[in-house]
Amino acid sequence: MLINFWLFMLNFLPSAVIGCFSLLLYILNTILWLIPILIFSLCKALVPLPLWQKTFSYLLDQMATNWVLFNTFNQKLFTKTKIKVTGLEKLKMKDWYLVISNHQSWVDILVLQRLLHGKIPFLKFFLKKELIYVPLLGLAWWALDFPFMKRYSQHFLKKNPHLKGKDIETTKKACAKFKHKPVSVMNFIEGTRFTADKHKKQNSPFKRLLKPKAGGIGFVLQAMKGNLSKVVNVTIYYPAGIPTFFDFLSGKVQQVNIAIETQDIDESLNGDYVNDRAYKIQFQKWVNQLWLDKDKKMLQFEENANKEI
Repeated sequence: MLINFWLFMLNFLPSAVIGCFSLLLYILNTILWLIPILIFSLCKALVPLPLWQKTFSYLLDQMATNWVLFNTFNQKLFTKTKIKVTGLEKLKMKDWYLVISNHQSWVDILVLQRLLHGKIPFLKFFLKKELIYVPLLGLAWWALDFPFMKRYSQHFLKKNPHLKGKDIETTKKACAKFKHKPVSVMNFIEGTRFTADKHKKQNSPFKRLLKPKAGGIGFVLQAMKGNLSKVVNVTIYYPAGIPTFFDFLSGKVQQVNIAIETQDIDESLNGDYVNDRAYKIQFQKWVNQLWLDKDKKMLQFEENANKEI
């Protein structure tokens, strides 16, 4: 009864007010869990014993999971966003996943966390190495075992040949801790959020996507060889157009369409991305085909949305 009354009241509240209340709850929830995460992360860092660190990793993951759970409650409390999804039934908690997705908005992260919570292990997003120095959050991300990557361009390596292979070593170290418990390693392989301007500058061959970067997940598969068992390929589409973060908080996003496709990681996807040129070309072709299929899926979503108008 109370829930129905609240949903009725939402119809009369200005969207800006809804967004501000929702944002406040996100901030309070983040502070609530950030404090114990920081305390536990310091405990984890002070004692470099494997069992000790493994125990605290589980505890920290549970705290982060609770943070996601309350964020989902926040979304359901302040918004009426419907998430239409296919493919969830093939996922399970006790498995190792490489999760890839197209990237259009910061909303993608909230939607993915909400959708995949309790379906697969807690998502670990790849972060640029420089982000470890972000006050408080950098320590929290480190404590939660988020992998920090350092990538060198070919131009940089030509000037500094002694650093060749250093980036894959960094990736291997970051991924080593994932070999002892189920994990979901998340990567937006376009490398940035989609905009019409970026799409034009790239001269992207895809109609609704930016060019995918195969190197990042190539490194991950090489570093985690034999441990990751499946690829979870997520396609996210917003029928009313790409929203801003505040649009989502304000309840302006009525629906999100998502398609999930799961593929086993077989021997054809395992190889030496750095030194085996034939494998590298084959892997890039595989990623490109994934994006061609994803582009078709985006266009299908768009056609279906136009029919519903």
